[in-house]
Amino acid sequence: MLKDITPKAVFTGFLTTFVGFAASFAVVMQGLYAVGATDAQVISGLMMLCFFKAICEIYLSLKLKMPITIAWSTPGAALLASTGAMQGGFAAAVGAFCVAGALVVLAGLWKPLERLVSNIPLSLANAMLAGVLLPLCLAPFIAINDFPLYGLLILLTWIGVGQINKLWAVPAALAVFAIILFVGIGVTSEQMQTVGAAAFVFPEFVTPHFTWQAMIGVGVPLFIVTMASQNITGYGVLRAYDYAPKAGELFWVTGLFTVFSAPFGGHGINLAAITAAMCASDEAGPDHTKRYWASVMSGIFYLMLVPIVGAAIAFVALAPVALIKAVAGLALIGALVGALKGTVEAAEEREAAGLTFLITASGISLLGISAPFWGLLAGIAMLAGLKWRKS
Repeated sequence: MLKDITPKAVFTGFLTTFVGFAASFAVVMQGLYAVGATDAQVISGLMMLCFFKAICEIYLSLKLKMPITIAWSTPGAALLASTGAMQGGFAAAVGAFCVAGALVVLAGLWKPLERLVSNIPLSLANAMLAGVLLPLCLAPFIAINDFPLYGLLILLTWIGVGQINKLWAVPAALAVFAIILFVGIGVTSEQMQTVGAAAFVFPEFVTPHFTWQAMIGVGVPLFIVTMASQNITGYGVLRAYDYAPKAGELFWVTGLFTVFSAPFGGHGINLAAITAAMCASDEAGPDHTKRYWASVMSGIFYLMLVPIVGAAIAFVALAPVALIKAVAGLALIGALVGALKGTVEAAEEREAAGLTFLITASGISLLGISAPFWGLLAGIAMLAGLKWRKS
């Protein structure tokens, strides 16, 4: 097996790790903070997401001899950011993470539930995702209003680099953000000492607290978003590159690792989509049967990130929240465009999808349950009514 390692696989694994982490860790930060996590709990959550994601990726890739790329749920983090604090605090959110992971395990092991999730109309799943992403994707432009020079620099960097290579657009914007933090805003030596101290933060165990509001309002939507926008999409990417692992096994294994990471603040581990294409394509090597080493190397590089996650988060937290949200929002614009496209593709489902999108984007909360669940429920009810009327 070691003879199958190629320089291309190593470089692709490194690039996958860099792009995957730099492009979305700010979104995960915002999501965990939004549901009540402390600084130490946010660091713990990201550390353990990196750790369990890496172990899951290495295990599946070596076992199946396929480039099974694993990611944390970026759409799920966006869902958390739009949900906000809930009754029961962060412990209730952790309980919802456990429920979402358990549902993914169940979807992988129990065929009827796997089929039920697969049969949720893609237009409604995309509409719910688009409604969740919209407020976050507006953040870069709101930041321009609050910090005109800094906001424009970040936005123009993202646009300019994106014209050359889309994969480097968000990391470049993050680099400009770091320069602004040092040069424009100014970081004191005392603050840098705080950053250094954060490197020694250890994972924090949070006892899950199960409330029906959090389970229905966060756990179920998190499960649906993860399955629809990550697991099913990621499996489709693998199939597009002529890899055909058993979907059920991939689902229940990633769900199990989500359950492992949840008590430490990990909100979701699942199949990757964009970075999966990097490891499964010719960029990882010409031999179709040896590309699995790109995913293995990505997992190894993520393990190397674990000790410095705290310092990275503490460094970013020195910046104004508006600028952090701006970088996170830019990382999600592509996902928003894709979700909007999927929302309107089926002409006969557009009205129901539009209703789901609007309710989700409104941010309403009824009975302690957040908007994405109500948006999806309303869309399904309207679609069922339209089909009944036609019949």
